[in-house]
Amino acid sequence: MQDPLQGAIDAGTLRSRLCPPLATVERHAIVASTMIRAREIAADSGAALPAAVIADRQTHGRGRRGAGWWQSPDSLTVSLVLAAPAASVAPPPTWSLACGVALVETLRDLVPDVVTVVRWPNDVYVGAGKLAGILVETTGTGRVIFGIGVNTAGSAADAPEPLARRVVTIPDLIGRPLDRETLLAGFIPRLLALLAGLDRDPAILPDRYRPLCGLTGCEVTLYVGDRIDRGICRGIAVDGGLLLDTSAGLKHCRAGSLTAAADVWSGAASD
Repeated sequence: MQDPLQGAIDAGTLRSRLCPPLATVERHAIVASTMIRAREIAADSGAALPAAVIADRQTHGRGRRGAGWWQSPDSLTVSLVLAAPAASVAPPPTWSLACGVALVETLRDLVPDVVTVVRWPNDVYVGAGKLAGILVETTGTGRVIFGIGVNTAGSAADAPEPLARRVVTIPDLIGRPLDRETLLAGFIPRLLALLAGLDRDPAILPDRYRPLCGLTGCEVTLYVGDRIDRGICRGIAVDGGLLLDTSAGLKHCRAGSLTAAADVWSGAASD
């Protein structure tokens, strides 16, 4: 059995380890952004799906709300192109939350000593440090793109300020990198199964999400445009909205960010 803390990605080997298999697997040493390449695949009506675009390094990755994206080279950067499970102009919150649940469940299997949690709406944290981010987009061609970045290599000490104080990496936590291929082999089938399950019964998401939530019981400040909502997190609703126990009662928040706009890092990513 391959040591889950060692090794590199081989597209052919990864394809053979997945059940169900991906129709297309691209592995690049360097790209501007896996999301850019994934959008090209999504725009091709003849592209074989599901598809994965993996890069050892990307030079112009971006996060949610146009934020800059930093990752150490050889960390996991992957974009998945799938047929959208439902027609939607914009991705429903449940899709990014399902992606976070599948990712955290897989990380907990592979590195059980590291307590990873999901942080609404699209991040994975260990303590106060961000370990992974998720970006979900829909296209006009009926496809959905999941962009996932996990700090499986490197050190937060190499990140630009002020990110060095906000992120964490697997080597920071256990002293060694996490094998990306093994992570993908566990994560991708889990994500596909969860998305299929949600299509049949949306109520399964809160149940899967609840034990992994890093915010439940904590005071939360949510930024929604120019408005600020504060309350105690009570988990998520069936539609993926954040439930906040506020002074005015329980509030169902379908959109927003836990980071103030002024604190969003917009510097060049991975240059």
